[in-house]
Amino acid sequence: MKKVKKDRSRFLFYVIAIGVLILFLLMLISSLLDIGEKLRNVSVYLEYGFYVLVVLLFYFVIVQPIIIIIKSPSLSIATSLDQSNPKAVAIYKKVAKNIVKSNELPEEEKLLLTQYKNKEELLFNLQYVFERTVKKQLNHIIIQDAKTVMISTAICQSARFDMVTVFAINIKMIKELVVQCGFRPSMKNLSKLTINVFGTALIAEGLENLKLEDIMPKSSLDFLNNMPYLGVVLESVIQGAANALMTLRIGCVCRRYLFNDGSIITKEDIRKQAYKETIKLLPMVVADTISFFPKRIVKFFTNRRKLREEEDLADATQ
Repeated sequence: MKKVKKDRSRFLFYVIAIGVLILFLLMLISSLLDIGEKLRNVSVYLEYGFYVLVVLLFYFVIVQPIIIIIKSPSLSIATSLDQSNPKAVAIYKKVAKNIVKSNELPEEEKLLLTQYKNKEELLFNLQYVFERTVKKQLNHIIIQDAKTVMISTAICQSARFDMVTVFAINIKMIKELVVQCGFRPSMKNLSKLTINVFGTALIAEGLENLKLEDIMPKSSLDFLNNMPYLGVVLESVIQGAANALMTLRIGCVCRRYLFNDGSIITKEDIRKQAYKETIKLLPMVVADTISFFPKRIVKFFTNRRKLREEEDLADATQ
């Protein structure tokens, strides 16, 4: 009975995930057709060239990463090695080869994954390499992709472009995490991640309409209105930071799925741990991203703020 319920739940996640991908595809096609109609007024060949370019980009940015993810072996790296199951042993060996091929590991760690005496030593070496090196590399991937999301969605002022960008970068991030580990989460967890990615993309589209008056008190808005363009810049930064926050969360959840130690981990546990890790990483992402923008802009707003403070101080002393 429990197995039947589990199979039904898994099937439901698969159906929802496939439906999400189809819905995203339909929304994307609708937007692309609108652009194509505008290009047709310029040239029919330009319209056709646009469609060809879109198909190529869609394949390399969306389809190819999904294929790589699905083709990767699925396992939990920290579970005990089943010596009686030759398939399980073969998967661990394949994972070890994938890690050596796709990671920039120290030479001694490469030897641990290529020269081992027995199955038990292979599992121990895998756990050692993951804890010592691979987990740090996964954090680096998550942070870099979150920064990319923040920069792209902060600069671009198109809601639909934000949705597509967030969706594509999150799929790319999951693919990079899988390649770096050498294996993927279960299909059920991948289905959950797909739903989360699509939800994040929809939120990114909605954030484009976010206004400062919706989140800031009137006194702060009065201050910003006296500083040209600062309000627009701040809106963009907030939108980018919100999208980066959700990307970090998806990356942390994916990493949790990859490093499930075989024990019973509830959905609530994963959510809590993901939020904790996300909050720790977000300040680093925001700080690095802000430093990306031209220093002259930051200097401009800083000088304007200092001038305002000096004027207020002068008025107070009179």
